[in-house]
Order: sequence, then C-alpha cells, then structure tokens
Amino acid sequence: MTLDISKYPTLTLANTPEDLRLMPKESLPKLCEELRTYLLNSVSQSSGHLASGLGTVELTVALHYVYNTPFDQLIWDVGHQAYPHKILTGRREKMSTIRQKDGLHPFPWREESEYDVLSVGHSSTSISAALGIAISAQKEQQNRKVVSVIGDGAITAGMAFEALNHAGDVHPDMLVILNDNEMSISENVGALNNHLAQVLSGSLYTSIREGGKKALSGLPPIKELVRRTEEHLKGMIVPGTLFEEFGFNYIGPVDGHDVNELIKTLKNMRELKGPQFLHIMTKKGKGYEPAEKDPIGYHGVPKFDPSHSSLPKSSSSKPTYSKIFGDFLCDMAVQDPKLMAITPAMREGSGMVRFSKEYPEQYFDVAIAEQHAVTLATGMAIAGNHPIVAIYSTFLQRGYDQLIHDVAIMNLPVMFAIDRAGLVGADGQTHQGAFDLSFMRCIPNMVIMAPSDENECRQMLYTGHTHNGPSAVRYPRGSGNGTTPEQAFTALEIGKGRIVREGKNAAILSFGTFLEDALQAAEALDATVADMRFVKPLDEALIKELCASHDVIVTLEENAIAGGAGAGVIEFMMSEKILKPVLNLGLPDQFIAQGSQEELHAELGLDATGIEQSIRDYLAK
Repeated sequence: MTLDISKYPTLTLANTPEDLRLMPKESLPKLCEELRTYLLNSVSQSSGHLASGLGTVELTVALHYVYNTPFDQLIWDVGHQAYPHKILTGRREKMSTIRQKDGLHPFPWREESEYDVLSVGHSSTSISAALGIAISAQKEQQNRKVVSVIGDGAITAGMAFEALNHAGDVHPDMLVILNDNEMSISENVGALNNHLAQVLSGSLYTSIREGGKKALSGLPPIKELVRRTEEHLKGMIVPGTLFEEFGFNYIGPVDGHDVNELIKTLKNMRELKGPQFLHIMTKKGKGYEPAEKDPIGYHGVPKFDPSHSSLPKSSSSKPTYSKIFGDFLCDMAVQDPKLMAITPAMREGSGMVRFSKEYPEQYFDVAIAEQHAVTLATGMAIAGNHPIVAIYSTFLQRGYDQLIHDVAIMNLPVMFAIDRAGLVGADGQTHQGAFDLSFMRCIPNMVIMAPSDENECRQMLYTGHTHNGPSAVRYPRGSGNGTTPEQAFTALEIGKGRIVREGKNAAILSFGTFLEDALQAAEALDATVADMRFVKPLDEALIKELCASHDVIVTLEENAIAGGAGAGVIEFMMSEKILKPVLNLGLPDQFIAQGSQEELHAELGLDATGIEQSIRDYLAK
C-alpha cells in the first residue's frame, strides 16, 4: 500500500528507525495515530493479525526511539504484535503482501530484515534468546542493549519462567517488557504510576536502594526487615514481588499508550545494570472500537471493511474439522461423564467454545503450556478419567517428551485430537503441521489415524476415545469435502483400511484428506485407490494384497515424506521382502513458506493434477 503523504504526513518521515530517532518528541503522538490508522487500513486489505499490533503501536515507537536498533537488539515474542515494527523498519510498502505467497512473512523473520533478531512463530522463546544474546553482549563489551517483549499470554509458558530464573542467576544487563493487555488500564496506572516508574527507574532510587543493601549487609535481621518493608511498600502499588524474586528489578505497571512517558521510563531503564523488568498495560485492539470490544475475534482477520462494525462471515457452508471435533466432544460428553478435554490456550481454534460453556467442569485450558497439557492428561488417565488433548500439530512438538515418557510408556488411554495437521497456509514455516506422523510413528503403543472426510474424522475420534491406550487423530485446517457425519458412533477396526476404487497398474495408498484428489487422479490413470485410515498400525494384509496385484505402489500423505506413512509402507514391504517400485508423495525435505493451502498443494504437486502427473512421470521411467 503506497503511502498517501496528505493522509500520513508524519509517518512519511519515519521510513526507518534512524529517521524516527531524528523526529522531535512532540511529533510522536501524531506518528502513533497515523501508524495505527495505516496498520488498520493495510491489514483490512490484506488480512492478517490485527488486534495485537494495534495494542503495541506506542511501545514500538518508543523502543525504536530509545534504543539504537538494529545494533541494540529487539526481540518480539511470537510476533503477532510486530506489525508496527515491520512498518517502521523499511517494510511499510510491502504490508499488503503479508502472509501471502512470496510476500512478507507473518512473523519477525531473520532472512527478511536486519531488525528481526529472532525468527519466531511459537510463543515464549524471547526471554531465553534475549538472555543468550545478553550474555554474549557482555563478552563483546560494546555496550549493546538487549530487549525482549513478551505478552501476558506467552509468559504463562514454563519456558518463560525457566528463562527468568536463569537470568536472575546470571544477572546480565537485559530488559524484559511484559505487554499486559488482559486488564483494562485502571486508575493506578495513570499519572501516579508513571511518576512511580520514573522514580523507580531513576539513578537516585537505584543507588539509594543498592547502597542501603550494602550498608546493611552485615546485619541480616535488619537487612531482611528493610527488604520486606521495601517489598510491602512497592507491593501496595505495584505487583512486582514475583519478578523481584527471580532477581529482576521490577518497574510498573505503566500506561503502554502514553508514548512520551514510555520513552522517559525506557531511557532511564536503558542505563540500569542487571536484569530489568518493565510491566506495561495496553489494550488489545487499541484505537479501533470493534477490535477493542472483541480482541479475540480481531486477533487474526480476513479482508474486511474498517467502516463496518463486524467481520465478514465465512462463505463456506461446510463445517470445519475443528467444528466436527467440537461437536464430537459435546455428543460424547452426554454419554461419558469421565471425558476430560484439555487445550493449551487454543479454545477457539480447536472448536471447543460450545463444549467449554456446556461442560465447564470437564474443560481445562492450561494456558500456553503444551508439556503440562500432556502430563495433566496422564494424571487424569491414571485416576480413571478419559482425557482428550486438543492440540495443533505444530504445538504437539513441544510436548513430545511427555507424549513418550508420560503417556506412551505407561500405555495410558489418552487421545490426541491433532488439528492443523498438514499445511496450514498463511502462518508459514513455524505452523505447518508437517512432522506429526513422522514423530509419532516411531513411538510404541501409539494408534495413529488420518481421516479422509468429516464422517471418518468423527468415527475415528470415537475409536480413539474408546481405545484402551494412546491414540491420535490428525486432521487438517479448514473444511472437508462436505460429507455429513453420521450421528451414531461406530468404532473402526484398528489397523484396517478400505479399497475405494478398483483399477490396475498403480495402487494409490491414501493417508488422510487427499483421498478426493487421489480419486480424481485415479480416474485419469485407471488406478486403484485405498483409504488406508491407519498410519499405525498399518493394514499389512491390504498392502500385501495391493502389492500382489499392481505394478507400482504410490503412497500419499500431507506430512513430511521423511519418516512418514509412506516410509512405514516401505519398511513393511522390505521386512516382507516385497520388491516393488514405490512412489512416495508428500511434503518435501524443506520448511514450507506461507501461501494459501490451495497454492501450496498445487506448487508441491499434491493436488489432483500434480498427483496424476507425478504418477505418469514415475510410470514412464
């Protein structure tokens, strides 16, 4: 989106942080206003993350104004809130391409800009990375400053607290900013608190406090009394005792939407030694009323008209796989009071809103804590309940140790409903569900299912829920082919696939929702198609039968070819000494960038046309 100078006279002057730092402080509130308007207009035309960025406009301006980026290193946690950062660091004109194929990356990305220190996508990594950089900066001795910005959601993860604990021990010069947008800015975050932040971050207070501690160090009882008195006095105004216990100098909370007050506090904090913690209060969706009222709905948005007070409704009449799962939960809970559903902060995305309202006693949102989610399910299973962990494929990677040690080794009946398996599209490399079949297939005791349509998904969820051991049902983002799920539950026979088209020469073994594309390709080739259903255990009898009656075996999956379902087929064939040409179709050995699911499937040859062409080329060899 080209900048209209008449509409954005101040923003026009801030093409880079260097330009920004030359601007008078008096012009910064106007700059923030224009930046917020530009963000709203650009995202409404391109789609993307909105509410988080609207809340960090003043913080972004203040950070780049005070710190000498990119020499000073600024790390954004997750990166949903980094759109204003992208706009101010030379990528303003490309914002219309964000999250699109060959466009700007949806998150901070090292290959895209020298201002992006850490490539991110998953939450709660910023403090660990900042600590590593801060330790290295001290050895450099060039006075490089390091800042990480983490949200109140991301700081709920154990990894963030592990990093805080280590930083308090190592005691490097670094600043952690907690962007807290859960609570409204209450009265005590106004003038009094801004003044308090100035005092607490000023050199006078710091020197008095440190000097007082040294002077009293030989008198433990008095020292302890002074420490407790200080904490009590601060605790009456600021909730910082927790972070002080980690060894940080806590300052805040301060108004995150007063850019000039933020600049004053950051300038003071920039010169302080040791680990610093600044707590700022912001409003998600700030400056755009619909997003302020519904920050969850406006977290990630499609293209929309900013003059309207609501987002456009989805044009698809087909239910998503997430909704199929949500409906299954509600229907199953009627029959099973021991059903317990767990999510690591993905209630909306995993389709669990209705269940959370209708069965609040059986619903557990554990915040961004995937490891805990898995082992919480372990405890529930040990106690005789029937836990289901609803989790995105890319986030299950974070609970892999617990999946092995705490579920599979004890052979506990925990089911994993794995959403966003395969290519998710616009969120790019960090969110593609490319590896779950590979990393689960090697785990003993696991039953792994991949439905081809909505009804199979529902019945597999029932099969997994009633199975007396660990199981996983993995399904993609978005809608299926429109198959209406049967209301009645029918358990599938474990490890049994089905032939859905009889043909000759080639047999396509389809794992998951590419079945419709496989059938289209098979019509043109007169090939056989099998809906394999189970990745583990494989239907070995069906594989033998198809090998005996066909010249070529083709495996098809929306997972990395390396170690995936197709690799399992080859391993079985080799163990049986079945020598037959096998073509594995799936995701290549590379990280897949953003783009729509349709664009990526076509590019990788995983749509009907690509499947047909790959098989023709293979047969021609």
